[in-house]
Amino acid sequence: MLPGPTTTFGFILATLCGAGFHFIVGGDARRLALFLLAAWIGFGLGHTVGGLLEINVMNVGPLRVIPALAGTLIALAASHLLTARRMAGRSRGQD
Repeated sequence: MLPGPTTTFGFILATLCGAGFHFIVGGDARRLALFLLAAWIGFGLGHTVGGLLEINVMNVGPLRVIPALAGTLIALAASHLLTARRMAGRSRGQD
């Protein structure tokens, strides 16, 4: 069974957000994987919360884009903040 077009579009949007965030912030392949996972989870949670709160701003079909992108950004910021101290210690140790 193939995923529908809404699921595919959401997955692509979340992946672009995670990859773009990694491009801006930087890091290794592990951090890219973390940002992608955080973006996917945040996108799904944001979409779900948007549905529960009935936020109907810029919907694309059944996909609630604005709440989903907000969830993505929150998840990416949280993952960055939780790993920033560890990455700073790692870079100081390599000098």
